[in-house]
Amino acid sequence: MSVAASWVSVVVGADPQRVYAFARDPRNLPRWAAGVGDRIEERDGRWVVPGGPLGGIELRFAPENTWGVLDHDVLTATGERFHNPMRVVEHPGGAEVVFGVRRTPGAPDADHAADVAAVVADLERLRDLLEVTGPPAPPASH
Repeated sequence: MSVAASWVSVVVGADPQRVYAFARDPRNLPRWAAGVGDRIEERDGRWVVPGGPLGGIELRFAPENTWGVLDHDVLTATGERFHNPMRVVEHPGGAEVVFGVRRTPGAPDADHAADVAAVVADLERLRDLLEVTGPPAPPASH
């Protein structure tokens, strides 16, 4: 049985390349992706979120590209891997950020709906950061 995804998106009133550059920088994740936690660290070329809501995870990102692909894998401390498809595409209003929320096998409808709502809230925070006048301030160093 295949697991369906719910595709969600927001339109960001900003240049697609600017949206892509900001969203692909892991140091910016704590500013807009609440599920990640409040900080991320680079350790030997790996991006690690110590502690946080998911209890210590590693994030692996698609290489920089010209197509707006922001796919990333979340690896948990228990070895589980979750693939998250994400794109930034041109839109008449600026850029559209699209994220595929995969349904966990056997998860109740309410759990999947909560996951979708959380991703929508994250994308709205990303939009709000990028639609302010001028570029966002760089992330604070830890």
